[in-house]
Amino acid sequence: MAISKYVSEVKIVNHNQQVVFNYLSNFKNLSTYLNESLIERITEQVPQIKISNFKSDNDSCKFDISGLGLAEIRIVKREPFQTIKIESSGGLPLSFTFWIQLLPVDTLQTKLRLTLHADMSMMIKMMAGNKLEEGINNLAETFTKLPYQ
Repeated sequence: MAISKYVSEVKIVNHNQQVVFNYLSNFKNLSTYLNESLIERITEQVPQIKISNFKSDNDSCKFDISGLGLAEIRIVKREPFQTIKIESSGGLPLSFTFWIQLLPVDTLQTKLRLTLHADMSMMIKMMAGNKLEEGINNLAETFTKLPYQ
């Protein structure tokens, strides 16, 4: 297994840094967007992945992936208003560490960048590497559009 690094483009979120941090550092806020239609779109793009039984609390979310078993991601570190560190666990054939980095532009805008370190076999990298590169940028773009409160 080898670690691969994927970094998103820097995106601008039109909200205050503290508001963005508080929203993204609570998985309960994000669970609203993992409804049936989003899970269905993931399955359309990557038919090998079928997600079910999604559950979340403030610090973690768990879900079943057909053929792979239970997956869990957990927030393991919060550096207030700057960084959220997330790690995987469960029965996946890869492990990852994921960072959400935030920097203020001004009082109403925040720069956002995502970094993913994925430890996966060469076979999985060949199958999913391009999708991860594209996916991390799509996720960063999605984060710019969330209804921060």
